[in-house]
Amino acid sequence: MLLSDMGADVVTIDRPGSRKGDPYQIVNRGRTVVQADLKTRAGIEEVLTLLDHADVLVEGFRPGVMERLGLSPEAVGQRNPRLVYARMTGWGQDGPLAKAAGHDINYIAITGAMHAIGTPETPLPPLNLVGDYGGGSLYLVTGILAALLETRSSGRGQVVDAAISDGVISLMTHFVSSSLRGTFKEQRSSNMLDGGAPYYRAYKTADGEHVSVGPIEPQFFAEFCARLEVPTELRGAQNDPAQWPVLSKELEAIFRTRTQAEWRERLESTDACFAPVLRLSDAMRHPHNLARHAFVDIEGVRQPAPAPRFSRTPSAVQGPPAGTVSAHREVIARWARDAV
Repeated sequence: MLLSDMGADVVTIDRPGSRKGDPYQIVNRGRTVVQADLKTRAGIEEVLTLLDHADVLVEGFRPGVMERLGLSPEAVGQRNPRLVYARMTGWGQDGPLAKAAGHDINYIAITGAMHAIGTPETPLPPLNLVGDYGGGSLYLVTGILAALLETRSSGRGQVVDAAISDGVISLMTHFVSSSLRGTFKEQRSSNMLDGGAPYYRAYKTADGEHVSVGPIEPQFFAEFCARLEVPTELRGAQNDPAQWPVLSKELEAIFRTRTQAEWRERLESTDACFAPVLRLSDAMRHPHNLARHAFVDIEGVRQPAPAPRFSRTPSAVQGPPAGTVSAHREVIARWARDAV
């Protein structure tokens, strides 16, 4: 989806007879589907012919599957030396777990990330954003774009081995540094960014909703305290963990005196580092997101707009409706035409 939004012509290989795209499966937007039976030589030849003209191949099978199909990096590279061969897995192409099944929750569990997230009693999966999308897809896209850039000078493609577990470990770099300095506690809700600090967490409001606060810098914390009328004796407690429990109780009591809407009117658009904690349906209606056109309507389906934004070559939701089926010859003709 990210590559398509930024202008790539994305083609998905699917098995014959597969169900056509669901318009609500937004991550599939902007793709053409070519159906090919990879259990037959004819199907493999169709895919190889497509790859002769492609810039990038993305595959997400377990290690060894593409090799058994006759679509290994070596086999494909002999036909198209410029191809970037991007491999997306949970555990990577090698290592003791490489061929084991797993999901996001498992991949982030061995990185230290999941242990650090949740309540003091229980680690919690942060949806599948940290693994599948953060340490996985975003690192894969970064690798693809870097490899394509290198290909322009070398004329040669290469394999991008994007393991979700590797990417999440990379995402944890800041906390590895904090641990080495002795400033990171391996206890949930004990650190500045995990809900331990009273100035960086969510609070319940009078109507049962929540708001988020994050005034880390001293000048922002000072404004935060002034606007909430925090008792003077607690305004120096920001960097004193011994006083955090007292400050937390005080802020809990203060935030329970007003509704979320009332706190928004009082604190939004200030340097108190405040934002309401919105449901997804409410996020679509927030004034800032509306002003930024952060959600767009495509064929009657409300969905996230492309990101990031470019000044000269703007991204856009493009291509056919999700799951549009095309013959591989049509795709090859299109790519050959675009290359001229």
